Amino acid sequence: MKIIAFGASNSSTSINKALATYTAGLVPGAEVKVLDIRDYDVPMFSQDLEKEIGQADGAKRFLADLAEADAFVISYAEHNGHYPAAYKNLFDWASRIERKLFKEKPALYLATSPGPGGAKSVLAAAQASAPFFGGNVKAAVSVASFFDNFDMASGQVTNAAIDAELQAAVAKLSA
Repeated sequence: MKIIAFGASNSSTSINKALATYTAGLVPGAEVKVLDIRDYDVPMFSQDLEKEIGQADGAKRFLADLAEADAFVISYAEHNGHYPAAYKNLFDWASRIERKLFKEKPALYLATSPGPGGAKSVLAAAQASAPFFGGNVKAAVSVASFFDNFDMASGQVTNAAIDAELQAAVAKLSA
């Protein structure tokens, strides 16, 4: 199984990318490719610009990488209760090219934050909109207080209960 994993964040030290990478690594025997959304440069979306330039090259490359997947592990960052602008912009460009960009492939949706909310608002929004974009969400996990539960130096979850929840979610990807 080829897993495409990414954090929906443009932070170079993204805790969501760290969580997605760790969780994708829990899939037995999987080949994991971790994307960095900063690698898909796209201008700020507008219909006027779309008419002028057509399809943004960064969005086409993002879709090509998504097409390689058998399954997805995506961890959503939350900015003021919503998607970060960088991810939303890339997503807008990509979904204009291919509305069902996730092509009904199984997905695990995650979200985390440094605080106690665990980015639950953006996770709920992503889950609610998934069917419109070919998202086939098999499980969703919110991890609150990231730095209390994850060691960035080792790239490992340190909380046994959270690790068990992630293991159970991963099992649903191939079920």
